[in-house]
Amino acid sequence: MFVLLLRKLLFPFSLLYGLVVHLRNWCYDKGIFHSNDFSVPIICIGNLSVGGTGKTPMVEFLLQHLFTDKKVAVLSRGYKRKSKGFVLAGADTTVQELGDEPYQIFSKFKDQGVAVAVEADRAMGIEHLMTKVGPKVILMDDAYQHRKVTPTFSILLTQYARPYWDDWYLPTGNLRDSKGAAQRAQVIVVTKCPKDLSLQQAEWIREKRTLGKGQKLLFASLAYGPYFMSGKDQLSFEQAGKRKITLVTGIADPGPLVRHLTECGLSFEHLAYGDHHFFSKKELEELKKKELVLTTEKDYVRLKEHVADLFYLPVRHVFLFQGDEVLRDSLQAAIPFL
Repeated sequence: MFVLLLRKLLFPFSLLYGLVVHLRNWCYDKGIFHSNDFSVPIICIGNLSVGGTGKTPMVEFLLQHLFTDKKVAVLSRGYKRKSKGFVLAGADTTVQELGDEPYQIFSKFKDQGVAVAVEADRAMGIEHLMTKVGPKVILMDDAYQHRKVTPTFSILLTQYARPYWDDWYLPTGNLRDSKGAAQRAQVIVVTKCPKDLSLQQAEWIREKRTLGKGQKLLFASLAYGPYFMSGKDQLSFEQAGKRKITLVTGIADPGPLVRHLTECGLSFEHLAYGDHHFFSKKELEELKKKELVLTTEKDYVRLKEHVADLFYLPVRHVFLFQGDEVLRDSLQAAIPFL
């Protein structure tokens, strides 16, 4: 009852927010607001809602499977970082300077030659990257709403359990952009699908969407690793189950991870924090007392210097119905040298 009353009270604010979003997009569409074009191909990965669609795993998927032999740069905003302006990741760069997700990507792909940078002004960030790095392609993370840049190719992510077409504007819903903005994407990926999603179910969802000319609707599920990881060390589920487990999450949607661990037969206490949470000294002291701390990969990069017995569970996107091939073909059609 309280939730329904709160939504009714907030509904006018959602209408006002939606009006502002539509007006802003209209100004860009009509050329009233300027959008920058660049000579380097730019691939935008984003969503219309607030968090939880798997943008970082999608960036990692592209780096692992489609851009292994290209000089690639990843540009992010660096949400909740402790630095200002443009920062290009280097050997001495900290997670506080980059933010958790860019630092995670840099840690995993620096040996592959991937450059990672953060800058709230994406247009300025691209200019810096072109001058300092000279990449052949730039992956622009979480920038679907950053319309100061015209991307070469856009990948829009939406959750299976809460797709953008069934959502509503903030603050009563999770949408931070209009549903019509989905038409700007070349590919829409429905993420966190059930692993046993049937082709018939996928087709039913596809038939309900009004796709633009050439626009693709793909489906992907999450696949978790067989072991918990800590640096190069591995911990099996059987080994973890013999200890008192504390699960620590600072992500937008811990539900899939919680369900996975429960289905695997693990018992644990769950300490859930807000997305991109930076842990206080008191919180870190409490975590140090825990027998075994399991966490997500992006939380791991924030906690590893403070908690000794700390492990994370790797996660990745797995495309259904050969969607990875469709994505590769679509990218190559837009950027021929790929």
